[in-house]
Amino acid sequence: MKTYQKMLMIVAALSLGLLFMYPMWMIQLQAPQYPEGLELHIWVNKLGGSTEGVLQNFNILNHYIGMEPIHADSFAELRFMPYIVVAFMVTGVLVALIGKRKLVLAWTVLLMLSGAAGILDFYLWLVKFGTNLDPMAAIKVPGMTYIPPLLGSKTMLNFDALSLPALGSLGIFLAITFSGLVYFFSLKDQVSKPIIKQKEVLVS
Repeated sequence: MKTYQKMLMIVAALSLGLLFMYPMWMIQLQAPQYPEGLELHIWVNKLGGSTEGVLQNFNILNHYIGMEPIHADSFAELRFMPYIVVAFMVTGVLVALIGKRKLVLAWTVLLMLSGAAGILDFYLWLVKFGTNLDPMAAIKVPGMTYIPPLLGSKTMLNFDALSLPALGSLGIFLAITFSGLVYFFSLKDQVSKPIIKQKEVLVS
């Protein structure tokens, strides 16, 4: 790998640091009780909101329809995901220093698989909270579930939910994109070497 490719790979690894600086996902909820809307922010290691008390207001609304309260302590993922991200950052830098194209490909594929697993886990999380409803809830609609959308908007009774990636997710996108470019450039260099050598032989 050339020097600029190694530097690009280091940038790819460090891009994952955005997950610690910004939320990775956002769920916005609009209801008659909160016309200004509520934004739940999901970080790599915690839950939060656009303002203080958002999580409490989410749980108040959830209580009326029988959903479980949402607390960061309920999700083991928020405890071990930071370590996974740091591991990818460290190994990404090591891959850059070693400079092996196959390691770049392996790192990129593993990151993509981890991202896909994270999205699947998030979807299952939404299903769990949206279907396991308290039968004694104040608001009950037979056969009704309250699964927020994984991506996009959805209307549930008088609630409008919007689910979108937040700025932290950009770190994963950049990491995959940059490492993919590193692999492409290094592969292109490897393919072009025999052609250059062949030309040199013909010239000599």
